[in-house]
Amino acid sequence: MRVAKIVWCLLAFASIMGMLGICCDSLAAEAENDTSRPNFLFILTDDLGWGDPSCYGNRHFRTPNLDRLAREGILFTQYYQAGSVCSPSRAALMTGRYPAELRIHGHLASPEQNAARGMPNYLDPQVPTLPRLLKAAGYTTIHVGKWHLGRPPGAGGGLEVYGFDVARWIDCQEGGRNLWSVQERPVAAKELVDATIAALRNVSGKPFYCQLWLNDPHAPLAPSSEQMAPFRRQVPEGFTSPFMVYAATVTEMDRQIGRLLAALDELGLARNTVVIFSSDNGPEDIDIANASWSAYGTAGPLRGRKRSLYEGGIRVPFIVRWPAKVPGGLVNNTTVVCGVDFLPTLCELAGVSLPTEVKATCRGENMARAFCGDKNVQRSGTLFWEWRFRIFNHPWNRSPILAVREGPYKLLFNPDGSRVELYDIPRDPGEYNNMASEHPDIVQELMKKGIDWQKSLPPGRFDKEAGRADYPWPQGEQ
Repeated sequence: MRVAKIVWCLLAFASIMGMLGICCDSLAAEAENDTSRPNFLFILTDDLGWGDPSCYGNRHFRTPNLDRLAREGILFTQYYQAGSVCSPSRAALMTGRYPAELRIHGHLASPEQNAARGMPNYLDPQVPTLPRLLKAAGYTTIHVGKWHLGRPPGAGGGLEVYGFDVARWIDCQEGGRNLWSVQERPVAAKELVDATIAALRNVSGKPFYCQLWLNDPHAPLAPSSEQMAPFRRQVPEGFTSPFMVYAATVTEMDRQIGRLLAALDELGLARNTVVIFSSDNGPEDIDIANASWSAYGTAGPLRGRKRSLYEGGIRVPFIVRWPAKVPGGLVNNTTVVCGVDFLPTLCELAGVSLPTEVKATCRGENMARAFCGDKNVQRSGTLFWEWRFRIFNHPWNRSPILAVREGPYKLLFNPDGSRVELYDIPRDPGEYNNMASEHPDIVQELMKKGIDWQKSLPPGRFDKEAGRADYPWPQGEQ
């Protein structure tokens, strides 16, 4: 009898363990399935320079939460936006197309200003967008913060026409509050992060694509006295310095990003969420009126700032973290990635096939392998940029109108053939050594590609100062 009981107990135990095994196998399969459809959290800052995060070499102030992202993911050193100001960069991120093809040459402004520059008032809603593609594949799509791509008349209060289920603080205004106002700037990052966390808490049962587009550190900056206190140094009371204002703003933004990362941990979302961090263009220049007291941002060793097609205007920080798939602490110095790659790459990671019409117009390349840690991924095609307007900057930073990057080489030139500059970017990221006279064959080849590309663009207006780097030298009698 006792033996029978023992046998029965052993059989029962084996049965239970078998059930547990089945359950564990099921959970493992479910977890594996989860990693095939990751979540996405895309954090885009405004006017942050390549050299501003401490993980990119800044030693004047620290960004510990961005440093954490880099330690836990991949830091890319050759990432470019497809534009040198906000609206063009954002249009490329959303569509995978060059912004000039969409007639978005500069920042969207008033209808009168847009018309004067040959630009639309909003991103054409007929153009396929990344959130629309992900939403069709079952993703919940969320936008929080700056948009700066306009909305067509009759679009309503949200961004549904572009594929978003949820949109909060569109262009940083909501409920009668304007986070661009000087009074609201000390809490701007906090409010946007709060709204993002609230949106993520409401997501359940579906993968999500969430973009948090901050308005910091875009001018006008106005951090609180408490936020500036650690950076006062020897500045007398009653005064501020650009360093104080800028460092306080960026470190507060970093602190709020840390709160968002902590919320991902708390919600159990961190492991299978691809967190992507970047900036829309290079740092603002002190010549701009609303940045005259704050423009301390740096492009590190790179030449150029916002609006410029030199590296410092278009090459920005880019960090990818995905604990479920990506080893931490990697630095990718070799792969050239651009904002036009964002749509095809995220669709690949999400298992979303691009429709035929999107494949036909998408200018980006699938960089999924690089996002997963492969440092050997090489770009197969050519990248193009155009800037039609004046560049408010030191003459050294005022680039020509067109730029072409192919392989290690970058050519900058004006369509009339003037100011021809060729740089070997991996060897000369600061664009000091113009090699055009040494490689006329490369210059000719890249110039032809640049001209052909520009001819394919919709016509539009050019400033008379475009592509010039003149200085008003003193003139006397001869």
